[in-house]
Amino acid sequence: MQNERKIKAPAKPAILQKKRRAAAPRDREETRRHILIAMGQLLARKGSKALGINAIAREAKVDKVLIYRYFGGLGELYRAFATEGNTFPTLEEMAGDRASELPQKSPVEIVKTLILGFVRAIRNRPITLEMMRWELQERNELTEQMSKERERRALQWFTLVPQVEGVDLAAIASILVAGQMYLALRGKTTDHYNGIALNTEEGWSRVEGAASLLCDLFFANVAKSENAPIPGVKPAGKRKGKP
Repeated sequence: MQNERKIKAPAKPAILQKKRRAAAPRDREETRRHILIAMGQLLARKGSKALGINAIAREAKVDKVLIYRYFGGLGELYRAFATEGNTFPTLEEMAGDRASELPQKSPVEIVKTLILGFVRAIRNRPITLEMMRWELQERNELTEQMSKERERRALQWFTLVPQVEGVDLAAIASILVAGQMYLALRGKTTDHYNGIALNTEEGWSRVEGAASLLCDLFFANVAKSENAPIPGVKPAGKRKGKP
């Protein structure tokens, strides 16, 4: 009959109704990784001033809600980027296949491996170089997290070096690393520094050779003292004409 009302099909029991599927752990980790990569790409392309929740979400092509869901906010995102974003090299990357043998090496060999390997790896990380340049200009949540992570790793790496009396390892490492990092940063704005071609492997071979020599001379000078013998380091001989 025309006036007969149509009978609607009964609703499905709640247990049978489709529920919104929660993100699987694998999907969650993949999304987090994708956001961190997008943040790095944005940083490398537009610099530190371009960073922000909306800009990073656009770069990652995700809803900004996901950044809050997976990171809690910009501060936590910065912290994750510093620790998970392949920002700093691993010990294996710096020492190569001989990383496991490093504790058995002489102090000077360990120090040279860490100093030269760290700078070499950072030079291949334009995003990290940009972060270090930003860190020199201002202090904010991201540069603070980067600084803390770099410090944590450095202190961990140098526990591999045996304690040697008379050796201020932190000071010598700081000078040698900072000098090389300055040249790496200058390489973005100038091709040469004191005649050294900063954008060529030949130029960097000279820089690394000089850093290695300075490290050798420093430890050899310390080893001259009878109170501070250093395994694997020959004491510096006396110069002719000198007492």
